[in-house]
Amino acid sequence: MGEKILIEHSKLNMASYGFGKFLTEFIEMAFTVWLYFFYVETIGVDSLIIGLAVVIYAIWNAVNDPLVGYLTNKPFKFTKKWGRRFPWIMIGGVAYILSYILIFTPPDVDPQSGAWIFFLWFIASTAIFDTFNSIFFVNFASLFPDKFRSVEERRKATGIQTPIGIVGVALGALLPPMIIRDKLNANLFVINAGLVIIIGIVVLMLSIPGCREDQVTIDTYLKQHNKEDRTPFFKTLKMSLKQKSFLYFIITYTLYRSLVISFQASIPFYTEFVLAEDVQTILSAGFLVGALISSPLWAYIAQKTDNNKKVMLINSLLLTLFTIPFIFVNTVVIAMIVVILWGFGLGGFWTMLAPTFADVINESVVNNQKRQEGIFNGFLQFFGRFAILVQAISFASVHTITRFVEGGAVGVQPASAIWGVHVHFALLPAIFMLLATIIFWKFYDLTPEKVKLHQERIIELNL
Repeated sequence: MGEKILIEHSKLNMASYGFGKFLTEFIEMAFTVWLYFFYVETIGVDSLIIGLAVVIYAIWNAVNDPLVGYLTNKPFKFTKKWGRRFPWIMIGGVAYILSYILIFTPPDVDPQSGAWIFFLWFIASTAIFDTFNSIFFVNFASLFPDKFRSVEERRKATGIQTPIGIVGVALGALLPPMIIRDKLNANLFVINAGLVIIIGIVVLMLSIPGCREDQVTIDTYLKQHNKEDRTPFFKTLKMSLKQKSFLYFIITYTLYRSLVISFQASIPFYTEFVLAEDVQTILSAGFLVGALISSPLWAYIAQKTDNNKKVMLINSLLLTLFTIPFIFVNTVVIAMIVVILWGFGLGGFWTMLAPTFADVINESVVNNQKRQEGIFNGFLQFFGRFAILVQAISFASVHTITRFVEGGAVGVQPASAIWGVHVHFALLPAIFMLLATIIFWKFYDLTPEKVKLHQERIIELNL
C-alpha cells in the first residue's frame, strides 16, 4: 500500500516524460557544440563580433526565462481542459524545433565586409530560437516536481529519464559530425539542421503521454490558484533569493553550466587543433558512455543513501577532478580514457539535478504555501543562462589574447592559440566546477532530515 502512494506513475509514463529530456538535450548539444564554431571557423566571422553577439543572446536568453515562467504560471482558457503545462510544452516545443534551422541559414555575404549582417542575423535567429526553447523547457522542467510528488518517485523517474536524455545528448553529439564531414561547407550544416528538425518532431510526439497532466492535478491547481493572490514579479524574485537553498543551488548550477557549455563548445576546437584528428564523434561517445554507465548507478546510490546533497557533492568533485587532465592531454588514447571518467561524474551530477532542485521547490512550497514551479524554474534558467555569457566572453578573450586565426587550418594557428584551446576547454571549466563544489558543500543546507520534514508538511497542506 505504501509503495502505491509513493510511486503513482508507471515506468512507461516516466519514460515518455523522459523523451522531453531527450529533445532538449539533443537539440542543445547540436546547438551548443556547433554555434560558435559555425560562425567563427566555417563562415570566418571575427571572434570578437560573434563573441559580442553571443553576449547579447545570453542576456536575452537569461531575461526571457523568468518572464516566461512568471507569465505561464497562471491559468488560461485552455487550462481546465488541457492542463497548465502541457499546452505550453507542445506550442513551445514545435516552434523551438522548427526555428533551429534559422541559426544555420544566414545571408550569403562576405564574412569580412558583411560581418555586422552576420551579427544581426545571429542575434535575431538565436533570440527566436531561445524564446521558444524557454516556453518549452521552463514548463517541461516545472512539471517534474508537480507530477512526481514523493522523493522516491522523483529518484525513480530521474533514474529512467536521465539515460533517455543521455541518448539525446549522444545523438546530438554523434549525428552532426556524420553529416558535417567538411566543417568548412556551410550547406552541410543546413542538411544537418533538417535532420535535427525531423528527429525533434518525432521525439516530441513520443513525449506527449508523459507530459499530459491528469485531471486531478489540473483541478487541484485551479482550486489552489483561486485561493491565492498573484505576487508581483520582482517581489517573487526577491522572495526566492532569500531562500538559502535556492540561492546556493542556482550559484552551483550556473557554475556547472559554465563548465558544460565551455566543454561542449570546445570539442570541435580541441579535436581540430589539439588532437589534430577527426575524432569528435569518438570523443563525444566517450563521455556519453561514462554518463550512461554511471547514471543508473548514482540513482540507485541516492535511493539507498537517501541523501541527494551527498551524492550530488561527490559527483561535483568528480567532475572537477576529471576536467583538470585536459589542461595537458594532447593524445587521442589518453583523451578517450579521461573523457569516459569525466562522463562518469557528469552522469551522476546530471542525475541528481532534478530531484535536488525538487527538494528546493518543496522548501519554497512550505515557506510560501503555494506551488510556483514555473517561476522558480524560470529564475533558475535565468541565472543558468549566464553560463553562455561566461563561455562567450572566455572564448572571445582567450582567442584574442592567444592570437587565434579565424578560419585558419591547424598549421596556421600559433602555439599560443593551441594553448588557448586547452584554457577554454579545461582550465577555466575546472575552476568553475571547483568553486561550485566548495559553495554547494559549504552553504547548501537541505539535509535528508529537512527534506523529509518538508515532504510531510506539503502533505498536511494538501499541496
